[in-house]
Amino acid sequence: MKSSLVLLIDSHAHLDFHQFDADRQVVIARARKAGLVAIVNIGTSLSSSRAAVALAEQYNFIYAAVGVHPHDAGTVTPDVLAKLRVLARHPKVVAIGEIGLDYYRDRSPRPAQRRAFADQLALAEELALPVVIHDREAHDDVLTALQGWGGTGVFHSYSAGSERLDEVLGLGFSISISGPITFRKAGRLRAVAAAVPLERLLVETDCPYLTPEPYRGRRNEPAYVRYVAEAVARARGVVAEEVMHATADNARRMFDIQKA
Repeated sequence: MKSSLVLLIDSHAHLDFHQFDADRQVVIARARKAGLVAIVNIGTSLSSSRAAVALAEQYNFIYAAVGVHPHDAGTVTPDVLAKLRVLARHPKVVAIGEIGLDYYRDRSPRPAQRRAFADQLALAEELALPVVIHDREAHDDVLTALQGWGGTGVFHSYSAGSERLDEVLGLGFSISISGPITFRKAGRLRAVAAAVPLERLLVETDCPYLTPEPYRGRRNEPAYVRYVAEAVARARGVVAEEVMHATADNARRMFDIQKA
């Protein structure tokens, strides 16, 4: 099993979050020991983006994305965009994200979410960086915003189902699968994992959230991304090593990560 683990990349983590304050170094060391060759740590606000960059500076196998989550859309002012632009030019920053729309929790007014999404898409296009998309119960508006946009990226923790898959793939985007694929009732997500072309798949933890079985109910961490890859492999009827190889190569290509 060890040979397969060295091919793993967690394409979406939040190691800067407070849930890791007590043992962040231990968690990162555990990820390395589990064989991860890269982790993409995703910003959710200006302060989180700064913390993601600082973490990437400390560890050569951690990279950063910078952006403002739709929950905090109201904070996306011209000044914040200017500061994100500066952060995004850091050599360890590989994407703009996570950005998008969340109509499930609606923590920011929807017009503010759409404005913040459009502004950050424009920033990503300006800097020629991929985007990490958050799309929760907002599929129509997310896809509309991406029509005619000049870049690419990944739908993180994909939740739109097989019925929207052709539209997402048709826009040139990749699909990232997270811990819920391991849940007993996740047949809809397993159908997505089986249908996506292998070259368009990524795996992630979204830690500290969405912990896979057998650790469901506890804090998630990057070392657990292998359970996601194994579940994707079962859904596709292939060996886990095939999925681990492919998703690692896809993440390297998506985020321009040098091969470890």
